Amino acid sequence: MTNTQSKPKIHLYMDDWRPCPDGFALARTGEECLLMLQECEVGILSLDHEMGPGELSGSEVAARIVANGTFPREIYLHTSSEYGRRSMYQTLYAGKPDDVVLHRGQMPDEVLRRVASESAE
Repeated sequence: MTNTQSKPKIHLYMDDWRPCPDGFALARTGEECLLMLQECEVGILSLDHEMGPGELSGSEVAARIVANGTFPREIYLHTSSEYGRRSMYQTLYAGKPDDVVLHRGQMPDEVLRRVASESAE
C-alpha cells in the first residue's frame, strides 16, 4: 500500500536574525530551509542571502533548490545585499519552472497582511 499522505502546506521565511512574519514558518539556516522545502508544500518562500559564518548562503540555497527541483509557488528576496539578490535571482530565474513566480525584492505589506490574516483564521 502506498502512502498518499499529503505534505503540510506552509509559507517559509529563511533568515538568521530578522523576526519571522506572522503566518510563516521560520528557517534559521539554509539546511533547515532546504529540508522544509522537501518535506512541505511551500506557497511563499522569502530568502535572505547572508546567513552567518559557516552557513549556506542564499545563493547556495537557490542553487540547491534548482538542482533538487524543490520550488515553492512564489519566491521573494528580502536580503539587503544587492550582490546576493542579483545572484539568487539569476540562479532561480534560469532554473525555475514557468509556473513559479519570482520577485526581485521583499514582500509587499499587502502580502504580509494577507498571509497573517489567513493564519489567524
